[in-house]
Amino acid sequence: MTQILEPARAIDVIVETDVLVVGSGPGGLAAALAAARAGVKTVLVERYGCLGGNITQVGVEGFAWYRHEKTVDSEGIGPEFETRARAMGAAMPEPQSLSHALDAEMFKHVADVMAQEAAVQVMLHRLCVAPILEGGALKGVIVESKAGREAILARRVIDATGDADIAFRSGAPTHKSPKEDMMAASVMFSMSGVNKQRFIDHVKADPQTYRDWSGNGEWDIETSGKEDDMFSPFLRKPFKQALDAGILPPNLATIAGTWGAVSDQGDLTYLNLIALPGCDGTDPDDLTAAEIEGRRQAIYAIEALKRFLPGCETAKLRNFGMTLGVRDTRKIEAAYNLTADDVRGEGRFEDSIGIFPEFIDGYGLLILPTTGRYFHVPYRSLLPTGVENLLVAGRSIGGDRTSHAAVRNMMCCAVSGQGAGVAAAVSVKTGRGFAEIDLAAVQAELVRQGARIH
Repeated sequence: MTQILEPARAIDVIVETDVLVVGSGPGGLAAALAAARAGVKTVLVERYGCLGGNITQVGVEGFAWYRHEKTVDSEGIGPEFETRARAMGAAMPEPQSLSHALDAEMFKHVADVMAQEAAVQVMLHRLCVAPILEGGALKGVIVESKAGREAILARRVIDATGDADIAFRSGAPTHKSPKEDMMAASVMFSMSGVNKQRFIDHVKADPQTYRDWSGNGEWDIETSGKEDDMFSPFLRKPFKQALDAGILPPNLATIAGTWGAVSDQGDLTYLNLIALPGCDGTDPDDLTAAEIEGRRQAIYAIEALKRFLPGCETAKLRNFGMTLGVRDTRKIEAAYNLTADDVRGEGRFEDSIGIFPEFIDGYGLLILPTTGRYFHVPYRSLLPTGVENLLVAGRSIGGDRTSHAAVRNMMCCAVSGQGAGVAAAVSVKTGRGFAEIDLAAVQAELVRQGARIH
């Protein structure tokens, strides 16, 4: 490969802060709020024009769609996203659970308000491009934007990029599944102009269950058995009819999936119908191809729904997500890597920074938390090896495939994010590094902030 030599240049330091959070999805937003609420100066950097990540930029509105009568759920900032959205008119009841779906567009404003209330310094439209390292310790990051190349210095950094970008570029060990084994990416979209009554009447007349997910390529799943007869907002029959009618080409036989919510105004939202295997979310060429192919398939899916799903006859595309939904890229090698036994066997840890229900969704496995079981999220799984002054929050924390299928979920990302934010604040205040942190002080502040840790 031909290379060029980039000349050395001086870069302006535009901000110095106690805690820097890179990425504003559920993990990063929770981290920034937690650090600021713990009383330290906090900067939140985001490459897009809104906060919220998977919620607002991808359009995944089902924040707690796993919640049922006997679920012992997380507490703290994660559930606060839901309650604040409800209070601000940015949520509606979710059809398959005891939860509220978030309005992806309105939640952009909800996130703004929450960050402003906590005095988080938000810096949108800046892409982090390089770490600033000094003797194995992370001192900040370099960002690029329309303002050019700039530096942000921080005493502690939280990588909430979802892809462990900061950890990876800082030299911390990370790993990825082979591309062919990664969970598929998705293009999410919503429709408008749906006749809600006709749509709901059809759903009630022909209710789908989680058993119906099986037998369709990307949607083949293994369950624990107790999920099989539970209601699921699953759609496959219209696409089979469209295949038979020649509306869908044979190579799109895997189009199927779930709808999220339907409003009184006729919006059918967060349609998760397009699965795009073989997309590595750290490869921009893969992302480009998947964005284009996903939108192409979504147009076919909309035509099938208009033809064969009652209530959708005169509906149309409302919007695509701003970007792809990526489920699976880098994970750090942490001080402790979670295991399948931990998330399936109610793992308990002395360094717990939060709890999450026994909810596992990925790699062909679906277990819903209907029996009150939950596991602890350990602080050590946020702690990468090989780099000082850095924690990782969100779906990149340390673990195996099955544990990733649990911790990647948005509520659990908020759990690890709140833990990381509090730990960063305590580390700054005490002058102790992340590896020597006072866990009792971290846990006490988490409890003060409303988190449940045991």
